[in-house]
Amino acid sequence: MQLVVARIGRAHGIKGEVTVEVRTDEPELRLGPGAVLATDPASVGPLTIETGRVHSGRLLLRFEGVRDRTRAEALRNTLLIAEVDPEELPEDPDEYYDHQLMDLDVVTKDGTEIGRITEISHLPSQDLFIVERPDGSEVMIPFVEEIVTEIDLEEQRAVIDPPPGLIDDRAEIASARDAETTAEGEPAPEDASAPQDPAPEGKA
Repeated sequence: MQLVVARIGRAHGIKGEVTVEVRTDEPELRLGPGAVLATDPASVGPLTIETGRVHSGRLLLRFEGVRDRTRAEALRNTLLIAEVDPEELPEDPDEYYDHQLMDLDVVTKDGTEIGRITEISHLPSQDLFIVERPDGSEVMIPFVEEIVTEIDLEEQRAVIDPPPGLIDDRAEIASARDAETTAEGEPAPEDASAPQDPAPEGKA
């Protein structure tokens, strides 16, 4: 099966190098020298990686036949696609390939539905699940063991234990406050003669 493993960014320097946005957990395997990658758009490729190095936290690649900045810049926003055996699994049982995680249902520990994983974003510090919620909005969930407590591939779901504020939207917070006010009773009438403090910025 074909998987997107990177997106080419801007040209770097004048010798044909490009920055890349990595979209794989195994860049040393998928994006190593000698790797031949299909592309989207297809007319640009296939591209063979000649060299790779890390500079200021970003991966830089140079492809065979790309020797100057003009040709490198022409590759900008091209997706790099690797052919991967769908039965292949990472050596570490606690690691997963992106294609295993895509489309998993995301639920909380009590079974509340959050949404569906539509993308995995690989950042220098951590990976993020991009989750599409039932209303069409998106929420980003860090893929760390403190938050993602279980990946169940058989049941096709990811179980999370989100900290307060990670997935709560402002409407839910406002509703909770309204409920608390109702439970405590009606607030005392305001004294029209007393000066009123302005509402704090950023509060619902």
